Amino acid sequence: MWCICRATSSRTSSPRCWPSRSTEPSRDCWQRSHPFVPESIEFRAAGVRTHPEGRTLLEPLDLLLAERRISVIGANGSGKSTLLRLINGLLLPTEGTVAVHGNDTRTMGRTVRRSVGFVFTDPLSQLVMPTGREDVELSLRTLRLSSGDRRSRAGEVLRRFGIDHLADRSSYDLSGGERQILALAVVLATEPRILVADEPTTLLDLRNDARVRSLIAGLDQQVVFTTHNLDFALESDRTLVLDAGRIVFDGPADDAVAHYRQLCSCAPLGGP
Repeated sequence: MWCICRATSSRTSSPRCWPSRSTEPSRDCWQRSHPFVPESIEFRAAGVRTHPEGRTLLEPLDLLLAERRISVIGANGSGKSTLLRLINGLLLPTEGTVAVHGNDTRTMGRTVRRSVGFVFTDPLSQLVMPTGREDVELSLRTLRLSSGDRRSRAGEVLRRFGIDHLADRSSYDLSGGERQILALAVVLATEPRILVADEPTTLLDLRNDARVRSLIAGLDQQVVFTTHNLDFALESDRTLVLDAGRIVFDGPADDAVAHYRQLCSCAPLGGP
């Protein structure tokens, strides 16, 4: 019996493993003989290095993400956003593979993007139409609905998120919280199975931070998010701590946050 650990760092907590009936083969042999695990997000020796500089953004890692709520924390530049962008194929690994529900992001990118919605830190980066209603309708074009059905469906989506009164206003006239909720509505209008959110509350005040967190908590989708708000991280089922492109802790949220606090207290003044 042997196992493949879900995180390569020796400092992770209780690596997740699964058994094999064979004696230990090479990684390449194992990957050829084992299909991707369905209903999960799976990283196999997936890493990212820049070219031509060769700078490492994310060290190769093995990871299986199946929990309903997963948070990712770490200092700026630690690799959090890189990890998230690998999930829906916005970024492809320079080595290894990433699969979502068994679909390789490199070869099945369109299928992956249909099942994974991505919300950016700044909602204005994805609100591109004159009004919120038009942004939702644009998102719904991927479903190939008629224009009338798109307009009706957009109205339903806006009502569900409690922002139908903002439907015909410009995104530039909305508050930060209203923009972020609209961005979530736009992404979730097509009902993806997974939501990936890159620091969705970073630009928000306390009240809107609470609104967005409450909205995310009530979603049916699996959610993977990065955050600097440790209280938000504590609301997840599992937390990854990244440092210098490596996962240095992987476990329950409260233990992960405690580990991250200790990591930050040991960092030299002026460090990341």
